[in-house]
Amino acid sequence: MTDQSEVDANILNDVADALIYSDRSGTIMRWNRAAAALFGFSATEALGQNLDLIIPEHLRAAHWKGFEAALASGSMKLAGRPTLTRALHKSGRKLYIEMTFALVRDFGGTVLGSVAMARDVTERVERERAAKTPPQQTS
Repeated sequence: MTDQSEVDANILNDVADALIYSDRSGTIMRWNRAAAALFGFSATEALGQNLDLIIPEHLRAAHWKGFEAALASGSMKLAGRPTLTRALHKSGRKLYIEMTFALVRDFGGTVLGSVAMARDVTERVERERAAKTPPQQTS
């Protein structure tokens, strides 16, 4: 008989979207295979690191303001709704990603941290932007 916690761990590790769980301090505590593929950092490299690892510098202040507000209020403006944002790959390349967020609570309702699911939409965004760009004039 398979242990339920082993099944749960396999589900989280095998889903197609990147899964990132951080504790209340913003330390990465869970990093699945899809997160490693998307961001280029292995679990060994990412676990124990701050979320700034994948947040572009110009977005960090806004991210932490929202993160702290969500922890303090126990609710998120974007809870469950996908949002388009930028992220950093290990190579330094900027990605467009679509993310959903949720707060993680213990059985008593205390917020333990935040979980995000992410997928790479860079190609789609670049294709849509190229389609909106007027053709260059040649002289």
